[in-house]
Amino acid sequence: MNILYLAHRIPYPPNKGDKIRSFNEVKYLSQQHNIDLVCLADDPADLQYKVNLEEYCQHVDVIPLNKTIAKIKGLLSLAGGGSISVGYFYQKKMQQAIDQHLKKTSYDAILCFSSTMAEYVFKSSVKDISARLIMDFCDVDSDKWLQYAAEARFPMTQLYRLEQRRLAAYECKIQREFDRTILISAAEAHLFRQFSPDHLDKLSIIPNGVDHEFFTPNYAPPASSLQPTALSLVFTGAMDYHANIDGVIWFCEYIWPELKLRFPDLTFYIVGSHPDPAVRDLAKNDGVIVTGFVEDIREYYALADICVVPLRMARGVQNKVLEAMSMGKAVVATAKANAGIQAEDGKQLLIADDVDIFIDKITALLNDQNKRVALSSAAREFVIEKYDWNRNLQLLEVLLQ
Repeated sequence: MNILYLAHRIPYPPNKGDKIRSFNEVKYLSQQHNIDLVCLADDPADLQYKVNLEEYCQHVDVIPLNKTIAKIKGLLSLAGGGSISVGYFYQKKMQQAIDQHLKKTSYDAILCFSSTMAEYVFKSSVKDISARLIMDFCDVDSDKWLQYAAEARFPMTQLYRLEQRRLAAYECKIQREFDRTILISAAEAHLFRQFSPDHLDKLSIIPNGVDHEFFTPNYAPPASSLQPTALSLVFTGAMDYHANIDGVIWFCEYIWPELKLRFPDLTFYIVGSHPDPAVRDLAKNDGVIVTGFVEDIREYYALADICVVPLRMARGVQNKVLEAMSMGKAVVATAKANAGIQAEDGKQLLIADDVDIFIDKITALLNDQNKRVALSSAAREFVIEKYDWNRNLQLLEVLLQ
């Protein structure tokens, strides 16, 4: 089968949520099919990874995206009655590359990763597209803007709410016009049905996975690796992402001071690329270390006594939770961070949304190694059973037929 795969970010390296999912889809599909990949790269450093994707794809087109220009185009799209997100990710060079592929190759399926990629199908100069149209929404992008609005001030609240309405309408259009649509969890599907009740027979759920052979408790850090501190908490994620920024700032402001009083030797590692200036400032707190980009995230998971995921805004499945659980680590997370995963509170992880509860649950775990071991063992078993990439992506193969 010939498949044209469109992605709003280059699916490599698989080191953040959307790139992990898109990379594993490409990798899985390439085992049985011919894949042509067209994608955007909003980080110039990512252009070098085209060669890595050529291992899985027949052709790879990576189109640079200038963030400043993209923001202007997004606002112009909003002013014209459209969506910021759709305007932001629409590039004429990408459209030209896609249309050239459509003219040269007879595709059996076009798989779009994220709602904004549908625009390249809608605006294509090739009008007789016979390929099966598959949309992996991943999660409900429009709802993120409501979460942003809840945290913002006027006039940004109005802007974010308008974008939510525009993008939700666009997601409904995709649901009508594509052959099949995909969401990452039952929670996301329930949310989607609330504002898009039609054509639900097209909607399927394909959960994420985790490479549990790579993220394993048996990982042996190199000799030059980090030296363990007395006690360590670890948070991982792209540190230029709003939800992650908000989460670690909240944690450091309201939770960390009390934990540091109770455990003077405790260290909190904030691990992830492109830390926002507000995140870098958190390193001024006693015991807080902001690493920036690291070559192998497993070194920090291995270092952790507990992985914390204090996200107050979250959608879909949090890969940072799956990776930590797969590494056999005790996890304390908010209910929103667990919503797409549905691990059992008290059995496979601990849920905490309130400041005092967060402090008390971390304290209890730090004081009880046996409880940490029991929790981490159950977490590892849970992800192996529920979040295996090959097993979960079998449904994608079915949808392509």
